[in-house]
Amino acid sequence: MSRSGFIGLAGRPNVGKSTLVNALVGSHVAIVSSRPQTTRRAIRGVFTETERELQLILVDLPGVQKPRDVLTKRMQGRVERELADSDVVLFVLNGEEGVGPGDRFIVRALLGAGAELPVLCAVNKADRLGPNELVPVLAEAAEMEGVDEVFPISARTGEGLPPLLERLGELVPEGPYMYPPEDRSDQSSELLLAELIREQVLNRTRQEIPHSVEVSVLEVEPRDDGLVTVRAEIWAETESQKGILIGKGGVKIGEIGRAARRSLEAELGSKVHLDLTVRVRRNWRRDEDLLDRLGIE
Repeated sequence: MSRSGFIGLAGRPNVGKSTLVNALVGSHVAIVSSRPQTTRRAIRGVFTETERELQLILVDLPGVQKPRDVLTKRMQGRVERELADSDVVLFVLNGEEGVGPGDRFIVRALLGAGAELPVLCAVNKADRLGPNELVPVLAEAAEMEGVDEVFPISARTGEGLPPLLERLGELVPEGPYMYPPEDRSDQSSELLLAELIREQVLNRTRQEIPHSVEVSVLEVEPRDDGLVTVRAEIWAETESQKGILIGKGGVKIGEIGRAARRSLEAELGSKVHLDLTVRVRRNWRRDEDLLDRLGIE
């Protein structure tokens, strides 16, 4: 009998949840950035191991945070709904930073939700710690009320992931696959391409820009010669942000475009012509109808 289930990844912003999902799935399904609150939607990565007849649906959730606008309110609501529908909670913390008040707050929130789910704790970035540094962090994580088991891992190197996968597979219920074995994500192609472009914006901008930007892919058109044309817009909330994104003489948008094109080509497996423009959409983070269309529930 096959086993399949949903694994909800909880944790503070920027602890490496997206990197972990990508490492477990073996594909770039969730964007990664040093900026906190990179993930806006619940991204589902699909791990299937046919030999074990096992499928894990890894739900990369937005970092738990206090809502401050319509966008972050929706993000937090999505966290709570997805965790309620999970079979296992995988709580991720940054081993370099140790167990902090934010981590304890999240674990308490999981307990307060009344969900009687197994909670595994993945202490990420264990590869950057020596034994004398790692052992106290593991002990402190294990002592948190609500945490059932602790696994030292490195999402970056893959260290510690096989035992974690083994245990997750034991905890999910028996049942049929929920996605075809060849699937790696439930995202549409357009959304994945938009997120890959946004990833490059996040990695090349500072200050308020990352949180004010969204990307919309308007068209993906394969050509007879094998080239794929992708037409996309980057949205900013103000003219000054638009100016920063474009840069003096178009230097910044050129950097973003070149890096994004490489990511798109790796994803699509073909050469890409990227038509990228920047436009102002004021207060888009407060626009309920627009957030609906963007799939940010």
